Amino acid sequence: MRRRNFLATAAMASLADAQTHFAPKAKRVIYLFQSGAPSQIELFDHKPGLVKLRGTELPDSIRRGQRLTGMTAAQTSFPLVPSQFAFQQRGQSGAWVSDLMPHVAKIADKLCFIKSMNTEAINHDPAVTFFQTGFQLAGRPSIGSWLSYGLGTENKDLPAFVVMISQGTGNIADQPLYDRLWGSGFLPTKFQGVKFRSTGDPVLYLQNPEGVTAATRRRYLDDLASLNQLKLDQAGDPEISTRMAQYEMAFRMQSSVPELTDLSKESEATINRYGPEARTPGSFAANCLLARRLAERGVRFIQLFHRGWDQHNHLPGQIVGQCRDTDQGTAALIEDLSERGLLEDTLVVWGGEFGRTVYCQGKMTADDYGRDHHPRCFTVFLAGGGIKAGTSYGETDEFSYNIVKDPVHVHDLHATILRLLGIDHTKLTYKFQGRHFRLTDVHGEVVKPILA
Repeated sequence: MRRRNFLATAAMASLADAQTHFAPKAKRVIYLFQSGAPSQIELFDHKPGLVKLRGTELPDSIRRGQRLTGMTAAQTSFPLVPSQFAFQQRGQSGAWVSDLMPHVAKIADKLCFIKSMNTEAINHDPAVTFFQTGFQLAGRPSIGSWLSYGLGTENKDLPAFVVMISQGTGNIADQPLYDRLWGSGFLPTKFQGVKFRSTGDPVLYLQNPEGVTAATRRRYLDDLASLNQLKLDQAGDPEISTRMAQYEMAFRMQSSVPELTDLSKESEATINRYGPEARTPGSFAANCLLARRLAERGVRFIQLFHRGWDQHNHLPGQIVGQCRDTDQGTAALIEDLSERGLLEDTLVVWGGEFGRTVYCQGKMTADDYGRDHHPRCFTVFLAGGGIKAGTSYGETDEFSYNIVKDPVHVHDLHATILRLLGIDHTKLTYKFQGRHFRLTDVHGEVVKPILA
């Protein structure tokens, strides 16, 4: 894989210039990360047999001594609780989708559901970190940074890697998200994600100070680049070239970002498709619309984090709000990409850091219950970018507690994403402290049956 060391005056490479290992099916990724861990039992992993088992104990033969979180380890009872929400088979594919997701249900034939995702982490921070970096401990590059490093960008006026965060109406006290989740780790800092804000300027210092014109700013940056070049020639520190490139990117973003975030030219039909919150900055719907606009402009990796899915208690009430936040925007984004001819080479990924338990956490009543963390099996879905549409892959047992067919690990998902982008995950490496690191560490197998 060719590595680039962009200087401030160098032209940014396009995907056509990148030396990929395979012919890519996708040029870019939109990752809709549902932080807090959505319950697969309420959304996509239909288990009708649980209805007759309501209130009975989780069999030891199913739990198999698997570890529990500190939140339920002290429970003396683990009563089974079925979903309160109805499921139907959708489209020609017959995929099971809950009534909580009516808009996603309508596009089921465009999706590939992986029902056998599994991870090793059982608590939020290491689990989210694992999905973003391929490692449970902080400090390694995020997946978006790996792709920026490996493939560069298609648009010299925007970052290769953009992040947006929205707060859900489910658990408003959900786990925090840290900037390191889109950091570059030991890769050069020019590959880290750029976070777009929901209030004020989308990016800090986008506007020039009062009295400073664009021409003045240009002269200032040219002089600063000359000084930095002298220092680079003396010290050879790659971070100096990173700083030079970032100054130039920031200058170009002063014109490209306002144009990007101006939704006034979007038709009313488009706004209505994304939902009533599409004009509310920072909402999931608005971020989905911006994600489409970023994809149109060639941004390589677009990540939306939506908080609020951590429903240990009062799950029925909270998950309704979370689905209302995300269902219409998700479906609209995929349909919009499809109609504009972008879905074919854009990979969309939807999912959280782990699943939820089939047994109730805390008190179970006739109409209320909660679910604890469950890393052993959960569901994600993908669309576009070389994915086999209208399919479901993997199976869980009747309790959605263990995988019985075709397990998919986090490293396998990462390997598959890279493969769709034309990258052999074993060859995208970076030498750090004497070792060649990669996103998938020493693991990962491409999930070939889900590829178109």
